[in-house]
Amino acid sequence: MDKIGEFEKALTAHAQKYHTGDWKWRVWQIQSGPDAGGFMITEGPNSWEQIDKRGDLGTEHMEDWNKNVSVYLTDRFSAQYGVFEEELSTVQLTDYADKIAITHVFPKPGMGDQVENQLKMAKKAWAAGNQTVAVYSTSASGPVQYLLVYRYKQGLKEREKGFRAPFKDRYETANGKGSYGEFMEGISKYTDHGWSEILFFRPDLSSK
Repeated sequence: MDKIGEFEKALTAHAQKYHTGDWKWRVWQIQSGPDAGGFMITEGPNSWEQIDKRGDLGTEHMEDWNKNVSVYLTDRFSAQYGVFEEELSTVQLTDYADKIAITHVFPKPGMGDQVENQLKMAKKAWAAGNQTVAVYSTSASGPVQYLLVYRYKQGLKEREKGFRAPFKDRYETANGKGSYGEFMEGISKYTDHGWSEILFFRPDLSSK
């Protein structure tokens, strides 16, 4: 924690020198959850074909990362590929917001399709409340998970009780009376576990 200033300076310099254009970085500071105090970096968006053609990042890039940035990292570090699921989302991929909440949903083995069906039903309720939710699935990045990214276009006040109709009411209006109980039962049957966090965008640390 006493090296955050040095880390932020080194990260900014690295992002602005090596991660621009198609490979730009958006840096987020994690406000809550098990990783609070840490940072999340998103790169892209890119296609798999673009990643194929990218090639080696180069000696200069890796030396800068290793000598100037990673020296400030703890062992709590992970990387993953996320695939944007347009069919499950209520917002376009690059229609970003500066404050977000991410719910990480981990399906039980063999239950991915059932969880996806649950999310299709939830999308109707999100849309009814004008919630901007971007859904991603991970690819070859540890346990299978869906990431539900709630993009707060109007800020954290969207989390206030009463800001919009309760999710349960919107869900049953969209999917039928009694459907919310089935939805909750499905979560119990099809998901292994989940957790959430709030993040703030840090434009000062990101690619320009």
